[in-house]
Amino acid sequence: MTSAEAVRYAYLAAMKRWHRHSIDGLERLTAPGPKLVVAYHGRGIPLDLALVGEEIRKRSGYLPRNAVHAGLWAIPKARPLLEAAGCVPGDGPELRAALGRGEVVFIAPGGTHEGLRTFRERYRVDWGKRRGYLRLAQELGVPLIPLATAGVDDRFIGLNDGHALGKALGLPARWPFWLALGPFGLYPFTADFPVRFHTAVGTPIDLSSLPSIDPDWLERAHAAVTAEVQRLLDRARAEVSP
Repeated sequence: MTSAEAVRYAYLAAMKRWHRHSIDGLERLTAPGPKLVVAYHGRGIPLDLALVGEEIRKRSGYLPRNAVHAGLWAIPKARPLLEAAGCVPGDGPELRAALGRGEVVFIAPGGTHEGLRTFRERYRVDWGKRRGYLRLAQELGVPLIPLATAGVDDRFIGLNDGHALGKALGLPARWPFWLALGPFGLYPFTADFPVRFHTAVGTPIDLSSLPSIDPDWLERAHAAVTAEVQRLLDRARAEVSP
């Protein structure tokens, strides 16, 4: 075990307890065969996906890949931790190789656009114009598994739209600029609020009924997938509400 892996295991074990994380439908992710998981992106880094990935590792013996913002690789000394966490930049060859091995791959299509919003925009699926996840799933012939986690938008109190401000400032590598508060100060120099996480994993979505020769298939498929992720998000929140 490398030092980066040891840090990761200790951190995720602590976060699982901190957020009292539970999962409904994990068996859909540990069943044999490749799966492209499309998920809601909560505040900050997608911690819930790392927690779900750790459960898969414990049961299936491999660490799922997680496509994340390419700008993270520019952070000094971040690369070993990112690689130990199974992160890959975008939908490059590492992601495709993992699907080719029959593994689970996580994508949060909303990215920083969805994950770094203000406290006024909570628990609303918004993937903008991003449709690449659909093209990838159809190209490789893998099912889409929708996933959403309650609690993730309560980790921090967002003060601005980080994606929009980063774009307005012209930051390199599409880097966002997000201001948010945690219990001990400004993100990322604070722990997150100890809210409960509950993940809902949906049933596989088959794209074969939406052939690419249909000029409207992409938008119809996108509408169906995002509606299902929103439904799972609403359901997960209802299950943990007092």
